[in-house]
Amino acid sequence: MGSFLHTSIFFILSLGILVFIHEFGHFWVARKLNVKVLRFSLGFGKSLWRSQKTPESTEFVVAAIPLGGYVKMVDEREGEVPEKDLPYAFNRQPLLNRVAIVLAGPVFNLLLAILLYWAVFILGESGIRPILGSVAEDTFAAHAGISEGDEILSVSGQSTPTWSLALTTLFAETMDKQRIPVVVKKPDGTTAEHVLDIPEDIEIEPKEFQEKLGFTPWRPSLKPVLKEVISGGSADKAGFHSGDQVMSIDNVDVTTWEAFVKEVKNQPGRVLSVVIERDGVLHTLELTPAVHQTDKGEIGRIGATVRVPPELLQMYKVKYQLGFADAFVAAVNKTVDFSFLTLKMIGKMVTGSASVENLSGPIGIAKIAGESANMGVVAFLKFLAIISISLGVLNLLPIPMLDGGHLFFYLIEAIKGSPLSDSAMALGQQVGMALLMGLMGLAIYLDIGRLFA
Repeated sequence: MGSFLHTSIFFILSLGILVFIHEFGHFWVARKLNVKVLRFSLGFGKSLWRSQKTPESTEFVVAAIPLGGYVKMVDEREGEVPEKDLPYAFNRQPLLNRVAIVLAGPVFNLLLAILLYWAVFILGESGIRPILGSVAEDTFAAHAGISEGDEILSVSGQSTPTWSLALTTLFAETMDKQRIPVVVKKPDGTTAEHVLDIPEDIEIEPKEFQEKLGFTPWRPSLKPVLKEVISGGSADKAGFHSGDQVMSIDNVDVTTWEAFVKEVKNQPGRVLSVVIERDGVLHTLELTPAVHQTDKGEIGRIGATVRVPPELLQMYKVKYQLGFADAFVAAVNKTVDFSFLTLKMIGKMVTGSASVENLSGPIGIAKIAGESANMGVVAFLKFLAIISISLGVLNLLPIPMLDGGHLFFYLIEAIKGSPLSDSAMALGQQVGMALLMGLMGLAIYLDIGRLFA
């Protein structure tokens, strides 16, 4: 219940911020261009809160359904307009003014992303150095000559100080490049450049891509000492405590955390006799790993983490942080790059070269909102920036009902010299609604599938 509440709160907070910025863009530009705004609403449905200074001023509303919002302007197409308000009607504005008002929503989302990334780069984010573990045969990395122990310094000339930056940069580069230069530092301290050859017809799906790439993080050999025991997990129920060291499982000695994890994964639902050492005394505990379903079958989980020696953590931990001016430039570049990456991904999904599994609906976004909030301020800001870019870019697609659909209608108007007929616009709205409902239905279906998996 607590997890659900936590997730819900951060989902509503995230959506509220992003929708407010989007609708504020429309509102602010409309007011600057002397268009009368009747209502500014966060959410749909029943009003939970409203404020209006005078009968002639804008009514501000917070509604019960938080999945969106809208700005209602004076418009003759939506009903009769008093004569005194006709000069301030949206439909009577010059074409460029209408374009500016409609474009403002997505643009404000992209500006928000720049501000969020700016804050992220100034605050800095911690990560692990991108040092490679074992490189499997017949992978892109192996064919390129990249080997275990290599540290990725840059991808296509872009610095990659952390593991997450290295992977996201590689994924982005594969969208339109088949030969990707990667500079690495070898274990002996020398540097070398390798070229990854990516097949043009590769299906772009993050998890499968990483497997084909052959990049896995280097993992040190750790003693099987528990750091944290999750409340309610299998380890907690069996009586494990933080600081316990696993000595054996079913009379087989265990010397590394990796060996312990492997045994647990391979024994879902089976009772294991585990000998642990606690404060110099041996104890025998009965452990039953919980059954967890994955796309590759069932695995066991116990709800515990490993203790990593502080000196080892400091050796492989890195903080990526930029100064005020450099952070702004990086934020602009990051927003531009991710915007084009989003467009490329949409294009590949439409053509079938990327799986629709990459789609996320409200359930998936809510889950990520809660998880990112748990990871700290920087992770939550990055999540907001990514969703803000996605919202801005998606709204620019030429689909009726979206801002991009209106802009497409205005383009036709500019070419033919007059607005589209009401019947043509109504048909377009119906088609747009059907497309959006279908897309939303698919995203929710995939969300539910992932939830139960």
